[in-house]
Amino acid sequence: MATVAPVRPASVVLVSLASGLLGALAALGIGTAAGWVGDADTVIAGTPAPRTEPADTPRSAAAPLVGDDFEPAEIYDARIDGVVTIYAVFGEEGGDEEDAAQGSGFVVDDEGHVLTNSHVVTTAGNGRPIVRPATAVFVQFADGDRVRAEVVGHDPFTDVAVVEVDPDSHAVSPVPLGDSDDVVVGEPVAAIGSPFGNESSLAVGVVSATDRSIASLTSIYNVVGAIQTDAPINRGNSGGPLFDARGRVIGINAQIRSSSGQNEGVGFAIPINAAKRSLEQLVETGTVRYAYVGVWTTDLTPSLARRFDYEVERGAAITEVTRNSPAARAGLLGGEREEEFNGITFPVGGDVIVAIGGEPVEGADDVVRLVSDELSPGETVIFTIVRDRARRQVAVRLGERPR
Repeated sequence: MATVAPVRPASVVLVSLASGLLGALAALGIGTAAGWVGDADTVIAGTPAPRTEPADTPRSAAAPLVGDDFEPAEIYDARIDGVVTIYAVFGEEGGDEEDAAQGSGFVVDDEGHVLTNSHVVTTAGNGRPIVRPATAVFVQFADGDRVRAEVVGHDPFTDVAVVEVDPDSHAVSPVPLGDSDDVVVGEPVAAIGSPFGNESSLAVGVVSATDRSIASLTSIYNVVGAIQTDAPINRGNSGGPLFDARGRVIGINAQIRSSSGQNEGVGFAIPINAAKRSLEQLVETGTVRYAYVGVWTTDLTPSLARRFDYEVERGAAITEVTRNSPAARAGLLGGEREEEFNGITFPVGGDVIVAIGGEPVEGADDVVRLVSDELSPGETVIFTIVRDRARRQVAVRLGERPR
């Protein structure tokens, strides 16, 4: 059975992984290296807040490359100075040894902010009950120079983190951020990072799929809009950029789906638009707040609608409503029972969400997407539902997603 693995070194089970990281960390005088499986059928609605409009362009003067041809060498030459290798050290309380992890990242502005994955610079995703940031973080640039960095904040829900370096300690070369909503299947992409500690490595491929719903690796919630690629990315690429043909970052390489633990041609990147929202709030406040509805949903499709006699063909059928949640207080109802049809277990007798704030909902991912794009904790929004073959409007006052 395939599993989902983070793309940074996890627990050291192979000598080659430990040796590579030990060599990279030798100059720091650090000890041995140590670094998830995610799966989800249903989605809990949630969104970042307070409401901010994602920046269309980075705050730096970095600009897209000219032309539409895909030239990997040109992308590499133009962007390599903005891609970094990240080394994170985690001290054990009361212990004499320190764990370490290695990942990738990229500079996003002239102030020295660097985007990466949450699981690179925190203990999120390694099974520990309490998430802690690294006790020390070091950023190595393409020229081999290494400087100290500070963790500004991290967002476990989208597996995004921001670290900061002092531009006076090393010149920074921000890379431009693109628009993940414009990504199409088949377009060429380039990934730059440090797989297995091999700094400044280039891999190329195509976008295999868009709008994937994937586990965040660092929380129970899904990330929607993820980009699937066949570009060969491996452990150590986590947090690195996925570039389009014009050298704009369209995603943050985060995980691979693999039965061997190594690249098998199915990688996933956090969409850069989601990362932009996290970036803005992390730089502003050091944390990211998400609205919380408290429902588990699954897709209603035309064949299911015909089989169970729904008046609509598509929507998000509520499987379960979390107790004491905003959805429960608003009176939304989950399925009364489960039935099998066409190999699908479907919740029968519950509400079907067909619109949120007037925007149509055609499936479970739309619940997350719409709330993520539009809503904030404490806000009241109208959910249009179908119950007993009748449409109803229900006002839901959103809470804040619990960590």
